[in-house]
Amino acid sequence: MYTMKKGKDMAKEGQETAAIEPLSPVSQLFVSPSLYCFIIFTLGFQTRCNPSTIVEGVKNTWIKLPRFSSKVEMKKNGKASWVPVSVRVEDHVVVPDLDYSNIENPDQFIEDYTSKLANTPMDMSRPLWELHLLNIKTSNAESLAIGKFHHSLGDGMSLISLLLASSRKTSDPDALPTTAATRKHASSNKKSWWLVGRFWFMIRIIFTTVVELFKYLLTLCFMRDTKTPLMGKTGDAIRSRKVIHRIVSFDDVKLVKNNMDMKVNDVLLGMTQAGLSRYLSRKYDEDMVVEKKKNLEKIRLRGTVFVNLRADTKLEDLANMMAKGSKCRWGNFVGVIIFPLWVRSEDDPLEYVRRAKSTMDIKKLSIESLICYGLIKLTRKILGGKVVETLVRRLFDHTTLTFSNVMGPDEDISFFDHPMSYVAASALGGPQALIIHYVTYVNKIVINLAVDTSVIRDPHLLCDDLVESLDIIKLAAMEKGVHKMEV
Repeated sequence: MYTMKKGKDMAKEGQETAAIEPLSPVSQLFVSPSLYCFIIFTLGFQTRCNPSTIVEGVKNTWIKLPRFSSKVEMKKNGKASWVPVSVRVEDHVVVPDLDYSNIENPDQFIEDYTSKLANTPMDMSRPLWELHLLNIKTSNAESLAIGKFHHSLGDGMSLISLLLASSRKTSDPDALPTTAATRKHASSNKKSWWLVGRFWFMIRIIFTTVVELFKYLLTLCFMRDTKTPLMGKTGDAIRSRKVIHRIVSFDDVKLVKNNMDMKVNDVLLGMTQAGLSRYLSRKYDEDMVVEKKKNLEKIRLRGTVFVNLRADTKLEDLANMMAKGSKCRWGNFVGVIIFPLWVRSEDDPLEYVRRAKSTMDIKKLSIESLICYGLIKLTRKILGGKVVETLVRRLFDHTTLTFSNVMGPDEDISFFDHPMSYVAASALGGPQALIIHYVTYVNKIVINLAVDTSVIRDPHLLCDDLVESLDIIKLAAMEKGVHKMEV
């Protein structure tokens, strides 16, 4: 593998006299050894890739973001800071020297390439990002860009916003992409009930938050998920990671959403619960030792969910930040909630979605994610980073998986003049053996799995169970819709 030939231009951000900026509390966690975390993403293109065009595009956009032209430097007091450095973009954009004609299975090759990248440590002495360009045709794209970003650079919303701000509509090359419109709340004309309703709503928020924080405390102290074939191993051993993804129809998810009058997140969580139930049920059926067989109803299985705490950042603001150096909120501004997953053998597949909505409605009333972020900052300030690292590590040790969903563009876009066909992304790191991410792109939704292969040796089977669960839920929702019409 080799990088592109050196050119004369050097993309620079900041001089050595520039102010050194400390990492945010969450970013500090991501650079700690026990919670080291990074993001692997894949951009599928509809045309062959032109490396020089992408390099020039990165020079004009990404490199103008301070964190993309800074390295992380650990201080003697244990705190990390962003230190501006000179950056040569060509050293971060990799074009592997491959004999494409001898690649018999391009999809498997990309999976192996991505997994190898996931298991290669990042060079912490330089800016923490790299982009690999491969002109290889797969079943879903004509060429690919595979990126690796350290999670300290930003959370999922920051990075998807970066992608969108770096892209333009395929239908209008000068226009920024659009995403799903935010839901508008209808205002009530019944003014006399407003105060009563507001007071009752605040009571519900306080009560729900106290209950959820108590569960949080129990988890940190002793409450641990049931040991299942999905549960990660404790300890700081180096884990072999594998990244896979599968593309399904977003229209199927929307069909279930509309027929059941729910949100996209409800359907995705319901689909996840159904898929995990299928997978675990099969695993226990295969286990011939009666003592080891477990009743699904007795399993405690929970996921951690990262919640975006920032107000919506306009793409125009981020685009201006890259073009003109203006200010825009960026980075890791997230809290963590614990989400109990309904793992059961249900006769009615729609029950998984109903249970997901019921739990989600409770979580929407809680402000535990905001309090979690505040406690991380306060604890770090009073007790130090090691204590925070130990507590957060314990949280992940006592839960089974991490789940997230990122909404991408709702119309076709071009990334530096390359029309895209899909976006896949997954975070890796920490002690959990399973991380599930869903990323939408126009009418597609990409299921991304990052697994510890020493625990989950058959990730493709788990992915099959998730896809089949969506199909079963969709058919049940369609039958329900037909029944409503007949009635």
